[in-house]
Amino acid sequence: MVNPVKVADLDEFRRTVDDALAAAGWPEPLWFETAVEDPGRGQTEQAVKAGVDVVFACGGDGTVRSCVSGLVGTDVALALLPQGTGNLLAANLGLANDLAAGLEVAIERGRRLLDVGAVEDHYFTVMAGMGFDAQMLAATSETTKHWIGWPAYVMGAVRHLRDRPMKVSISIDDQAPLLRRARSVLVANVGRLQGGVRLLTDAEPDDGYLDVAVLTPRTLRHWIALGWAVLRRQDRVPRMEVLRGRRVEITSNRAQPRELDGDLIEPGCTLRAEIRRRALWLCVPQPEQAPDLAADAAAAADRSEQLVEEARRE
Repeated sequence: MVNPVKVADLDEFRRTVDDALAAAGWPEPLWFETAVEDPGRGQTEQAVKAGVDVVFACGGDGTVRSCVSGLVGTDVALALLPQGTGNLLAANLGLANDLAAGLEVAIERGRRLLDVGAVEDHYFTVMAGMGFDAQMLAATSETTKHWIGWPAYVMGAVRHLRDRPMKVSISIDDQAPLLRRARSVLVANVGRLQGGVRLLTDAEPDDGYLDVAVLTPRTLRHWIALGWAVLRRQDRVPRMEVLRGRRVEITSNRAQPRELDGDLIEPGCTLRAEIRRRALWLCVPQPEQAPDLAADAAAAADRSEQLVEEARRE
């Protein structure tokens, strides 16, 4: 699955992928391109019906999310070939942005079973958000992202630092609702933001929970203190409350911009998210082996078998 807008030389890209897979003994791949009317979900579902084992997502976070939506609940694995600005899922899992490295990871057949978040009939692997984070995305132009990368989001954020907060009710699982005046509420499957910033230190993509960050800064000084604490990776971040649960419902007193993995969705007064446990296979590097320990264990096993055989003979 390739987003042609994100690839400078599509013909060269296809040759590189075809050659790498052929050298590994893989069959000739099926090629699908994303389009404005369908950024990848329909094409991914078509590929699954065709009986593929792996879907390669070549593009940004939007392409990845669309592919995920077509793979949730299947046995088909997702391989990441990042080409966009954010590539947050790859960054959170320590996957390289290099094309050759991405192909090698898929060919090695290492797999990890991940959770995903569900919002209505959409899915996310990184974060869903309501409020300031979606405002920031809406204020960031594609042209600026193309030229300067993730710092473009900072420029979009500055425009909305002084906006008024929203009054929200936050329900976690079956607990009583919490009432807050927040600038943003983030529902996270993993904890890293653009630029490698770690917002939620305990969020893991396979722990069965969603981590919720409620941001409540009201002044520029509050924003600076919050940002500094996050950058310093302090245990306590001022003006940020962290919650955890399997089901989250956020209700605002007025319609708010909303986003999933960096893609804006229709504004609304409510954001309902729930975890889908162990719903997505992702291609990841094979775990490093310990040859010496493995050899020692094998030798010990052989020696044990020899001793048992000698005892039988006696």
